[in-house]
Amino acid sequence: MLRTPHLNPLPLLEGRGEKKHGRCARSPRMLDDFEHLILKRMDSLKPRRQLGLFDATMIVMGGIVGAGIFANPSEVAHRVHTPFLILGVWVLGGIFAMWGAFIWAELATRLPGTGGQYLYLREAYHPAVAFVYGWGLLLVTQTGGMAAVAVIFASYFRALTGLAWNGSVTAAAVLLGLTGINCLGARAGSNVQSVFMLLRIAAIAGLVIFGFALGGGSLKSEPLPASPFSPGVLASIGSAMVPVAFAYGGWQTATFVAGEMRDARRDLSRGLLMGVAGVVALYLAVNFVCLRVLGSAGLDATMTPASDVMRAAIGSRGAQWIAAGIAISTLGFLSQSVLTAPRVYYAMARDGLFFASVGKLWQRSRAPVVAIILQGLAAIVIACSGTYGQILNFEVTVDFIFSP
Repeated sequence: MLRTPHLNPLPLLEGRGEKKHGRCARSPRMLDDFEHLILKRMDSLKPRRQLGLFDATMIVMGGIVGAGIFANPSEVAHRVHTPFLILGVWVLGGIFAMWGAFIWAELATRLPGTGGQYLYLREAYHPAVAFVYGWGLLLVTQTGGMAAVAVIFASYFRALTGLAWNGSVTAAAVLLGLTGINCLGARAGSNVQSVFMLLRIAAIAGLVIFGFALGGGSLKSEPLPASPFSPGVLASIGSAMVPVAFAYGGWQTATFVAGEMRDARRDLSRGLLMGVAGVVALYLAVNFVCLRVLGSAGLDATMTPASDVMRAAIGSRGAQWIAAGIAISTLGFLSQSVLTAPRVYYAMARDGLFFASVGKLWQRSRAPVVAIILQGLAAIVIACSGTYGQILNFEVTVDFIFSP
C-alpha cells in the first residue's frame, strides 16, 4: 500500500477574530524564500549568445553610416579645394578609423564581455572613469544623439509624406517602436538593424551607380598647392578632418553587444575590421562620384551634394530619393543605438554602479528590458524638450570628452 510522505502543515493565521483552524497562509519566511529563489533565478540568467559575423559587421557599419555622408562631402570641399586633397583627407580618415578598428578588435579578443568600451575603461583606468562614461552615455551622449536624429527623421518624414504631424510625436513614436522591438531580444533588434543597414548600402550604391552612369562630367586633375606643407594648407587639412572624423565615428558601439556574440573573440574582431573597411569603400565611392559629377568647385558651392548628383542624373525625382535615403539612415542609426547602448547600463548594474533592476534580463528574450526602456524614455524626453540645434549642442559638448 502506498503511503504519502509526511508533510509539515502550513502555519495558520491567528489574526483578530480568526480561529486557529481558519484560512491558511504562507509564512513570511516562505515568502522570503520564494522571492529569494525568483531573484536568484533572474540573476542566474545570462545574455543569449546568438549573434554572428554578419550581425557584427552590420552593427559596426550601422554605427558609422548615417545621414552625414549625404552632406559631408561638401563640408570637406569648403575647407580643401582640389580633388587630390578632398579624396586624400577621406583616405586619411579611413586609415585612422582602421587603426582604431584594429585596436578595438584586440580589446574585443581580450575582454569579450557585455559593455565593450565601458569594460575597457573600467579595466584600463578605474571603475570611477567607467561610471562617469556610462552615466554620461545615458544622460547626454547616446540619448541626446538619438533624440537629435529622431527629430531629423520627423522633419524628413513630414516632407516625404506631406502629413502635418507634430514633430515631437513622430520622434517619440519611432523611438517607442524601436524600443519595443529590441525588448524582444538581440536577434530581433539585430535583424531590424541589418535590414536598415542593407537599405543604406543600397541607397549609397544607387547614388554612385546613377551618378557614374547618368550624371555626366569627369574627374579632372587640378594642380597641387605650390607649398603642400605650408601652415595654411596643413591648417586646411586639419579643419577638413573634423567632418571626416565625425563621419567615421561610431564603430566602437558594436563592442557593447560582445556578450551576445556566439564567438566574440573571432566574430566581433573580424566584424570591426570588415565593417570599417566596407564603410571606407562606400565613403570614397560617394566622394569620387560627387567630384566627377559636380567638380571640386561645384562641390564647394553646394550644401546638398548627394541631391545635386541625383538631380543631375535623373531629375527632380532624384532629390526625393536622397531624402528617402536620409530618412532610412536616421532610422538605421536609431535602431543600432537602441540595440547596443543599453548593454552598457546592464553591465554597470551588474557591477553595482547602477540601479539593480537595470541589471535584470527578461526570461523570455534574455534582453535587458529595463535598460532598453530606460534609454528609450530618456531619449523621448530629450526629443520632446527642444529643437534640433539645442539638442545637438547639449549632446556634442559632453560627447567630445569621451570620443575615442
